[in-house]
This record gives sequence, structure tokens and C-alpha cells, in this order.
Amino acid sequence: MNQINWCQLATLYRKRYDSKLLKESSQSYQYHNFGVPVLPNGLYLRKYQHQAIANWLENKGRGTLKMATGSGKTIIALAIALELYQQIGLQALLIVCPSRHLVSQWSRECQKFNLKPIVAMIRVDHWQRELSNQLYNLSTTPQSFLTIITTNSTLMSEAFQSQLKYFPAKTLIVGDEAHNLGSSRLESSLPRNIGLRLALSATPERQYDEFGTTALLNYFGEIIQPEFTLADAIKQGALVHYLYYPVFVELTASEAYNYANLTKRIGWSLHKNPSFHDNDSLTSLLTKRSRLIASAANKLTCLKQLMASRLNTSHTLFYCGDGHLEDETRQIDAVTHILGKELGYRVNTYTTDTSIEERERFRYQFESGELQGLVAIRCLDEGIDIPAIKTAIILASSSNPRQFIQRRGRILRPHPSKSQATLFDLIVIPPNLDRETWEVEKNLLRKELRRFLTFAELADNASDATQKLLRLQEQYAL
Repeated sequence: MNQINWCQLATLYRKRYDSKLLKESSQSYQYHNFGVPVLPNGLYLRKYQHQAIANWLENKGRGTLKMATGSGKTIIALAIALELYQQIGLQALLIVCPSRHLVSQWSRECQKFNLKPIVAMIRVDHWQRELSNQLYNLSTTPQSFLTIITTNSTLMSEAFQSQLKYFPAKTLIVGDEAHNLGSSRLESSLPRNIGLRLALSATPERQYDEFGTTALLNYFGEIIQPEFTLADAIKQGALVHYLYYPVFVELTASEAYNYANLTKRIGWSLHKNPSFHDNDSLTSLLTKRSRLIASAANKLTCLKQLMASRLNTSHTLFYCGDGHLEDETRQIDAVTHILGKELGYRVNTYTTDTSIEERERFRYQFESGELQGLVAIRCLDEGIDIPAIKTAIILASSSNPRQFIQRRGRILRPHPSKSQATLFDLIVIPPNLDRETWEVEKNLLRKELRRFLTFAELADNASDATQKLLRLQEQYAL
């Protein structure tokens, strides 16, 4: 790819979008050849999306887009593929996703751009022969174009790895939710023979994994400007405005005892090894305490009180933790029982165990109002697009900044029937701890509170939400 004059490509692109010629220029490439990239009718990119494309071109066809959930990273990636097809004759587009439902979502978006993607996941016999045939056709048919969408796990498979050497030089690889690709196994599976590289993530930095973050950016390229924050997305209308209501929850006596015990052990672990990286003992303890907080019993009491006055509402999402209550009942089952059986609120669960077909059905029922709510664990953290969500009740506030950002961005996606979103955040406040244990807790709690305050400050009711959190800060001398 060294022969490509990237600066010239970027300059030409800037001139075209500055003079409003992009839409017109794309129309001349509509050969009615199904499978080649074409800009969808009626699609107009925002200024920051054009800037990202131009900067990626200027960075010699590599880079990482750090943009908030809902900012249109998928559209930018497909627009880049279109630009490369038009200007340098791009032949193939390889999209890598962390999950099967994201593959399905990408497939729908690709079809809007006139692409005919091969979906490579699960059974090899469903895709391997077609992929081999299309790779062969690229060398014999000048106007042919290959689009293939796969999962991270399929990418690592021997069957897929054996095909990578046949991809042409003019191939673009797109890593969606690319922070996942920084793990050692996945990063080593990324094709080195593909030079055009684009990573997409609201949070490309891997938590407690500086080495993995460096490896990721070394492969895909540095973070491209403009970065696009949650505040930027709301200001420019890419996400809707919202109200934010923190709801404080106390632990039961037995939960408080276990919490204090775990916090002490976390302190001892930090004293022995202050680094979060390569400290398996600390990771295990933090996970246990996180699950204890996420499944605190009093959250159910708060939920029931809150929803008793909201039984006529709809389009509500309930984020649960994956832990169990003290009686070994899963939190998601307890929440579903309270909502469905006790309150008569029409809900269904939406988890990683829910099949793709069922998810599509539940999504349709949710959007139409047939289902008033969805009760979810994790699977809505990355990429899943259900813009009809108007209200979210977060029973499991993740300590992972990536999940924290993505969960909130997911709720703020615009929808014709939604001008504003509402979030209720159930936050566990720590119990009384002895002096030594409290010093450890203060440092951990301070980081948690900083994230909540950041989110509260962007809300339409910022003053009330922030004041409530600042009172907690004063109470615990943070």
C-alpha cells in the first residue's frame, strides 16, 4: 500500500465534503452491481464523521476511532470502505465483532450500503466454501467485492486463519468493540498481511491491561481525532438529553459483614502487590465484592417501590448483575418475578442465553409496547442497538469504565418517539468500616464517585443529581 498517496486522498476528500460534493460523487458509482459499496439514499454524514474519515486517510489508512456509543462509528467505517473502493479499488472488507448478535447487526447495516456480506460464525460448512470462491473471484472479476463479517472466536479458528493469506492487498479490516482484540490470543490472530486497519471503540483502553492496549494501538494505529465524548454526542444530537436519578441503597447486616471482610483482604492484596496487572488474587477479590454489591438485596426493595408508581410506563430497560442473592436466587430471576408476577409489568429476559431469533422477537415486542420492559445482563453492554429505550433502571453499576460508558450511551440513542431518556442508578453505599479498612475503601469509592459525578453533570437535572452525590462525598470525607 506504499504507492498510495494518502495525503492527496485526504486532501481530495476534505475538498469534496467542504464543497458538498460527496453525495453527488457517490451516485456515479452506482453500477447496480449488488455487492459493491454504494452510499445509501438519504444518508448524510455529520461534520465530525467526515473529519474522522479524512484524518484516518491522512494517517495512511490506519487508526482507532474513540467515539461514544451512538455516535455512528459503523457508518464511518462503511463510508471509509466506500471511499477506498472509489479511490483505490478496495476489493475486500473484513469486519470482526465480539458476538454473534453484533454480526447480525453489522449485516443489516452492510446491506444498506448495497453490500452482500458473508456471515462467518458457528458452523464452518456454512461459510468456508463461499469465502474460498469469492476470494478466487476477486482475482478474476475486476468489479467484484467481498464483504465478510465474523466473530472474534471464529477469527481465531484454524479454518478462518487458513483463509487469511488469500485476502488481497486492498483489504480493509474493521475491529468492532476493538478493546476486546487487545487480549494476547486475539491480537496474535489479527492478520499481518492486511494493511488497511480501523478499530472502533468508545473505550479502546483496556482496564488494568496497559500491554494489551499498546498491542491494540500498535496493530490498528493511534487514536484518530476527533475523539467524540458523550457530551459531544448529546450536544450534536447524536444522543438524546437525559434525566439522572441516583438512588442510594444500604447493605443488609450480613452483606455489610462480607463487604468489610472482602475490603480488608483487598487491602492486604494491594499491600503485597500494588499493581492491578498480573494480580490474580486482587482481581478475584474485586470480582467477588463487585458481585456482592451488584446483587444487594435492598436493591429489590427499592426497585419495587420505584416501579409501583410506574406501572403504566413502557420501553424500560432493567440492568441486572450476574450474581445471586443470599438465598441463591439469581438477581435477574428475582427482578423478573417482582416485575412480572408481583407488579404485573410485562417483561422478558434478554441475556447471552437468549437466541438471536428470540432477541429479534423481544426487540420487536419491546418497540411496539407489547413488552413494557426488558431485563438484561451484560449482552446490551456492547453494540446492541435498541433505540426505543426511554427509561433504564441500573441495578448493577459496573466498576469497569468501559461498561459504565457503554451502558449509559446505549440508553441515549435517539428514536422518533423519544426526546429525553431517564436513568435511575441504584448505588450501594458502603457500611461503617474500621479505620484501616476505610483507608482502602476511600480510594476505591473515590473512583466510583468520580464516574457517577461525570455522568450527573451532563444530565438535564445536573444540579439536583450532582448535589445528591456531593452530599455522599461529604458524608464519607472523600
